[in-house]
Amino acid sequence: MKKKVIFFGTPSFAVTSLDKINSKFIVDCVVTAPDKRSGRGRKLNQSDVKKYTVKNKIKTLQPSSLMDKEFINQIKDLEPDLIIVVAFRKLPAELFNIPKYGTINLHASLLPNYRGAAPINWCLINGEIKTGVTTFFINERIDQGDILLQKEIIIENKDDFGSLYIKLSEVGADLVIKTVEGIFNNSLNPIKQNFIDDLKLAPKLNSENTRIDWNQSINYIIGQIKGLSPKPGAWTMIENGDNQFRMKILKAKNEKVSSLKNNLNGKIVIDNGELLIYNEHGAVNCTIIQLENKREMTAKELLNGLKFHENSRVY
Repeated sequence: MKKKVIFFGTPSFAVTSLDKINSKFIVDCVVTAPDKRSGRGRKLNQSDVKKYTVKNKIKTLQPSSLMDKEFINQIKDLEPDLIIVVAFRKLPAELFNIPKYGTINLHASLLPNYRGAAPINWCLINGEIKTGVTTFFINERIDQGDILLQKEIIIENKDDFGSLYIKLSEVGADLVIKTVEGIFNNSLNPIKQNFIDDLKLAPKLNSENTRIDWNQSINYIIGQIKGLSPKPGAWTMIENGDNQFRMKILKAKNEKVSSLKNNLNGKIVIDNGELLIYNEHGAVNCTIIQLENKREMTAKELLNGLKFHENSRVY
C-alpha cells in the first residue's frame, strides 16, 4: 500500500521539493498560505506553491489559522503517513503529531547553525564559505528537532542570495526525497542537535538589519550586499547636496585603494564612471543599484542622469 503524504509550503523554494515529491509519492493534499492582495491594483495573488497545485490539480487547503478546528480535522481525516514542511510557518503540535511517521522539515542551513527565518541570507552576510540543507523532525521548538540528513555545499565567490536560493532548493529537494525514503524503510537514525553557546542564528530580516553600516569592514559590507540581493536589497541613505534619498546596492565589489584620507567614512567618489563609497577600511565599488521606486540600473546609468556634489555621502 502506497504511503500518503501532505505537503506544507509557500514560496518557490518549496515548489522545487514539491515537484520531486509529487513525482515519487502520492501527495494527498498541499497546504499553503491564503491568496493575498498586493500591488497598485490590489490584485489577488497566489503563492508559488498554489500556482503549482492548480496546474497539477492537487487538492489544496489555505487556512487563515493553523489552529482552526475544521482545518485540523480535515488533515486528520486524510490520515497522512507523513507531513513534509518546506518554507512554511510554525506548525502547532495538534498538526505535527497527526501522521504515523511524524512531520519533517527542510531547513536551508547546516543545523544547529543558522536557525531562524533567513538562513540563506545570513550565511552570505557573515561570509561563510560553506552552507547546506538539513532535514529534521519537527517538534515544539523552531528548527530544534532531531536531525535526519544533511548535505553540505560550497558557497562560491559569485553567489548571492538569488543564486544560492536556487542551488539550495535543488539540493534540498533531493535530500527530502532521500529522507522520506529513509523514513518509510526505517533506515535513518535521528540525531539530537548539539546546542553549543556560540551558534550563529538567522533572525528575520527587517529595515534595520538590512541597512548598511558603513563602519563595518568592506568584506562584511560586500557580504551583506550579496546576502540581500536581489531581494530585499541592502540599503543606505544618500545625502547629495540638499537632496536625501534611499538607495539599494544590489551588486558591488571590493575596490582596492592605495591610500585613505581622513574623514572619508561614507564619502561618495566618482572615479572614471564608477561609483565608489569610502570608509576607513577601503572602498565599495557599486556596480548595480536601485533607487527607491525605480528599476535596478548600473552605476553608469545612474551617473548619466544624476550629478553628485563634491561632499556627497552615504549614511
